[in-house]
Amino acid sequence: MPGASGTSERPAATPPLAPAAREVTIVAHDVGSVGGMERVLAELAVGLQARGHEVTVIARKCVLPPGCGVKFRHVPGPSRPMLIAHPWWMLAGTLATRRWRRGIVQATGAIVLGHVDVISVHYCHQVGPVNPSSASLPYRLHARAVRHLKRVTERMCYRPANAEAFVCVSQGVADEVREHFPAIAERVLTIYNGVDTDMFAPGVRTQDARELRARLGIGEDRLVAAFVGSEWPRKGLAELMRALAITAGWDLMVAGSGDREHYQELAEQLGIGQAVHWLGVTSDVQLVYQVADAFVLPTSYETFSLVSFEAAASGLPVLATPVNGVRELIEDGRNGFLIDRDPRTIAARLARLAEDPTLRARLGAAARESALRFSWEQMVSAHSELYGRLKAGLPARG
Repeated sequence: MPGASGTSERPAATPPLAPAAREVTIVAHDVGSVGGMERVLAELAVGLQARGHEVTVIARKCVLPPGCGVKFRHVPGPSRPMLIAHPWWMLAGTLATRRWRRGIVQATGAIVLGHVDVISVHYCHQVGPVNPSSASLPYRLHARAVRHLKRVTERMCYRPANAEAFVCVSQGVADEVREHFPAIAERVLTIYNGVDTDMFAPGVRTQDARELRARLGIGEDRLVAAFVGSEWPRKGLAELMRALAITAGWDLMVAGSGDREHYQELAEQLGIGQAVHWLGVTSDVQLVYQVADAFVLPTSYETFSLVSFEAAASGLPVLATPVNGVRELIEDGRNGFLIDRDPRTIAARLARLAEDPTLRARLGAAARESALRFSWEQMVSAHSELYGRLKAGLPARG
């Protein structure tokens, strides 16, 4: 099923490429819908098209700007439950890739059987986090089975015969892949995800932010901490809520999906029920950062943590655990704080920010400066250069 056609409104950053290097096919479950990886893939597809590539997306779902010129080939199939959806895609996606592939083919993770040119690794399931003990037994059993399935498919796909390059989204993920798949170590490289530093910028939607704050009933004297993401047990929402319970002056905005009833009950038990505001899953995360005074993510594991980079680009002090991606972004005390999952540690850092507006402004400005090194243009350019090397028969790493 073809998607939008036409010319992107974004100016091409470089002259058109030689015909031999033009065509690129991106294969993924979903592109451009809500989610960090999906947004990254959308920007990559549109950015490559703007640089002169002819891009085809093979996916279950694809949401891109009208007129961007990217061709979309639809692969029907279920998205849930993953025990069915993942094997279904391995078969249907592989057949679709064989039928519609053009030029350089990049698969997103271990989702295509047989040879492609590039496999992008957003998550190494060999070292992914343990399932939360607080989840229901059926959920834990399903998640454990899915994790085993994805480990098996990684072992099937992450082999020298399957791709010329394995592109990891952070140095931490690259290290994990090299450790668990030594046979492809020489083909592993890092291209950091990008962030839209124009969209995510300080003060771009001041009036909208005031209106949302008023709609949520947040008093003018209150500071706002932002938490963005799903998988709340892994990302530390409970720990953050316990920190707020022992810190004065802060409200909490939560954007993402999870067991809201359970966490609202916890908030009531902690005495902060009125201070927690649930936004649900939203594609307008930019507005969340505009309302906030700090971004907090006490997560146990990430591969890149796009939301941390978006918050930093928006000029927010970032309080996050030193996981993959965050380690490359945050310097403790210069542009944010590296924290652990102890609520007392989080509370102490929030208290410092509450007491010192100058510190908040200094950290936020430095965070913005750091995020500028991770632009979409840099990410797209690095992929384009990689494709050119592969087309020329050169090794992925020069």
